[in-house]
Amino acid sequence: MTIFSRIIAGEIPSYKIAEDDNFFAFLDINPVSWGHTLVVPKQETDYIFDLSDETLSDMMVFAKKVAAALKSVIPCRKVGVAVLGLEVPHAHIHLIPITKEGDMDFKHKIADPDPARMADIAAKVNDAFEKLG
Repeated sequence: MTIFSRIIAGEIPSYKIAEDDNFFAFLDINPVSWGHTLVVPKQETDYIFDLSDETLSDMMVFAKKVAAALKSVIPCRKVGVAVLGLEVPHAHIHLIPITKEGDMDFKHKIADPDPARMADIAAKVNDAFEKLG
């Protein structure tokens, strides 16, 4: 069982953004920028391109809604998308609020992100996600 499956199961706490029957979104605890979110399928699959076509397309539609919620809460020009997938063997998409391309530099993470600020962001983005229906 991956760390993401344990987060989805509630065994490990997270800053949950959104959830439906098939997908789960939560703040990255080592964020590149405030609001950096991970979108994962509940189905544990290592490589994103091993997901079925339907699951992959549904995941992107779910991520699109999460990105809209992020953009409504976090001041940014766009929400960048990255798929790396080497650090955890569970398919996932990074959604990162950005103002310029350099904002997606994974070598420059926020040092010791404040838990209160993370919880506040998660709550606000979750509210925005819920309002999108």
